[in-house]
Amino acid sequence: MGFAPLDYVIVAVYLLGVTAAGILISGRQHSSRDYFLGGKQMSWWSVGFSIAASETSTLTFISIPGLAFKGNLYFLQLAAGYFIGRLIVSAVFIPAYYRGDLETAYDFLGKRFGLPLRRFTSMVFIVTRVLASGVRLFATAIPVHLITGLSYPTSILLIGGFTLVYTYLGGLKAVVAMDVVQLFIYLGGAVASMWLILHHLPNGWSDVVAFAASNGQNKFAFINIHTGTTFMAFLTAPYTLIGGLIGGTFLTMASHGTDQMLVQRLLGCRTRWDSQRALMLDAAFIVLQFGFFLVLGLCLYAFYGGVSFQQLGLGTSDEVFPKFILENLPTGIAGLVVAGVLASAMGTLSSSINSLASSTYLDIFKFTARGRSLDQQGEIRWSRIFTLLWGVLLIGGAMLFTDTKNPVIELGLKIASFTYGGLLGTFLLGLLFKKTAQLDAMIGFVSGLLAMVAVLAFTKIDFTWHTFIGSMVTIIVGNASYFVRVRMAAPTRTTPS
Repeated sequence: MGFAPLDYVIVAVYLLGVTAAGILISGRQHSSRDYFLGGKQMSWWSVGFSIAASETSTLTFISIPGLAFKGNLYFLQLAAGYFIGRLIVSAVFIPAYYRGDLETAYDFLGKRFGLPLRRFTSMVFIVTRVLASGVRLFATAIPVHLITGLSYPTSILLIGGFTLVYTYLGGLKAVVAMDVVQLFIYLGGAVASMWLILHHLPNGWSDVVAFAASNGQNKFAFINIHTGTTFMAFLTAPYTLIGGLIGGTFLTMASHGTDQMLVQRLLGCRTRWDSQRALMLDAAFIVLQFGFFLVLGLCLYAFYGGVSFQQLGLGTSDEVFPKFILENLPTGIAGLVVAGVLASAMGTLSSSINSLASSTYLDIFKFTARGRSLDQQGEIRWSRIFTLLWGVLLIGGAMLFTDTKNPVIELGLKIASFTYGGLLGTFLLGLLFKKTAQLDAMIGFVSGLLAMVAVLAFTKIDFTWHTFIGSMVTIIVGNASYFVRVRMAAPTRTTPS
């Protein structure tokens, strides 16, 4: 059916409306605490929905349906691990964070080990977030390009430009408020798509079930107990039950316990209990959301008669949902769904920009001679300077990604898991091992990063294991460093002659 002028109008109204609303809702900021933490007065339910929107992005919107289209529901095993990981963060990490009145996730490491480690881990977060956010922003350009015909650079500039405006002016309050709005916009578009598919199929849901079981397959399978013939075969197999549960748990402990993009919201709640409620709301919502988008992929599989994405003339499963939007959605609904794609991207991008700026200002710049001398107006000015800087760099970085062959959700998770293990292990050293010092944590953290370099360079271990491996190496080496230091410092006993 194509993208009609009305669809372009709907998208334009959405972009202008969400930008204006974000600026108006944010109110006036008086200090960096207001700009980056919302004055620590944000409601738990808005933070919970904001976290869900921030971590969703276009990776979920287009890639998760594509995974189910070409495979089955094994990804749900990882989602179950996500839920467990959030429970652990709520019970272990959040109480520790609220005992210290922290400004960033890495503030905890600064108070526990010292300022140098806080700065170092913050810089590692910044590098990782820039790369991962570049993938996410480029991922959004894929469906926008396919549906509207705009080039990749133009699509990226369109999304990034409007997002940067309200993030720059409104700070975290604007980001969270617009996350909530955008969450329901992209879900509304996805629900409308599923309804149209089921309405189109002669027998509705029965056809989805029939195609899922055609040709001897079971696309509704969600548990994979495959262990492989060898231990290495087990580690390289994607989406196994044990790998999914352990990988999802550790990945979520790292993302929601150590990643400033998500921890920043949890620190913006009024109380520890509000922060825990926000995370539990997100935990329940995200599992349901992953399940919904996977089922949407099965509906698309039935809609296209059970053929592969290659038979549809596509280069990757990520292109299946955009193809449906372009060719089958009626005028108006197509504009709504594209607005949903943009909403999912803008929520994540605004969160990335704001968290990068907050980590740069609060963890690094604040402790320089210039940062210590600022008044409240100076804090706001420099906070916005860093916001603008990272917004421009993220938009430019997204244009460097050109590979559309692999599912972008897997690429994004691989980038994150590279450093997540070391970060998580360092936080666990601080939380669970009270005698370890800054030197032990630093050695452990660097060892965890080097271990991941070796894993990526010399093995084919599935990405679901990366965070677990990195964190275990960090913890083991950190504790080994402590015991060596204690042994070397102990006075040598001499036997009397």
